[in-house]
Amino acid sequence: MKKTSYVTKAGIIAAIYFVLTWVSSVFGLSSGVIQCRLSEALCILPVFTSAAIPGVTVGCVISNLLFSGNIFDITLGSLATLIGAVGAYFLRKGKLRYLASFPTVIANAVTVPFILHLMGISELYLYIALTVAIGEIISCTVIGGLLQKYIDKSSLKKILIK
Repeated sequence: MKKTSYVTKAGIIAAIYFVLTWVSSVFGLSSGVIQCRLSEALCILPVFTSAAIPGVTVGCVISNLLFSGNIFDITLGSLATLIGAVGAYFLRKGKLRYLASFPTVIANAVTVPFILHLMGISELYLYIALTVAIGEIISCTVIGGLLQKYIDKSSLKKILIK
């Protein structure tokens, strides 16, 4: 039963990640030089459950397959999300849990400019790193932080941790 619960949580998180990326793509914010994926807010969920690690990673892979279709974005972009999620998981205890968004912000700020360079979109690494970091701070740190505070105070915490 535990394994079923784990896989179900991961699948639900992946689906929500995909839907939120789709919403972001409607506004042209899911990829490119300036991006702010609402789905990145979910990268704080490993603070509550390890099922969020495969959840956000699979959600990112599917999103990158459908919205980018570029092999570099599919592999390296998804790897950045995985690194961020694992980092959040390791920061889940004590006061460090409020820094859980930082691994995602850093992983994407370092990786996305490199991906865009490989795709031939831009040579401006530092500029893109800055714009991606700002988008990640908005989505993962601000929105994700609000989500984290909400979950901490709601019954969702029991569902996620269970």
